[in-house]
Amino acid sequence: MSKPASPRRVGEKEALAVATTVRGSAQKLNLVAALIRNKKAGDALNILAFSKKAMAVDVRKVLASAIANAENNHNLDVDALVVKEASVGKSIVMKRFATRGRGKSTRIIKPFSRIRVVVLEQEEAE
Repeated sequence: MSKPASPRRVGEKEALAVATTVRGSAQKLNLVAALIRNKKAGDALNILAFSKKAMAVDVRKVLASAIANAENNHNLDVDALVVKEASVGKSIVMKRFATRGRGKSTRIIKPFSRIRVVVLEQEEAE
């Protein structure tokens, strides 16, 4: 006997991609995620490709993964996809120490973040 299949975490006509350990702060990642919310998937990829923000590379990979999931796993039309959700949260934090003068040390925090992108197939309302 096998385990029953888990239910989908998103609705019908939706696809999901998650990156759990993106190196960088959630605040910087959220600035980039705000650029693509409620945009068409093709437009969002172009915005991220030409963005000067370094975090745009990681967000673009997650968005491309969500589009690929929609096409290959859920048989959705790629041209009708819209970024429904691009949410960011904190993940693990690496703690390091740097030596300072007079035998002291300071703490360096290296944060990781997670990003969740949901794309939705939307009918053309024109």
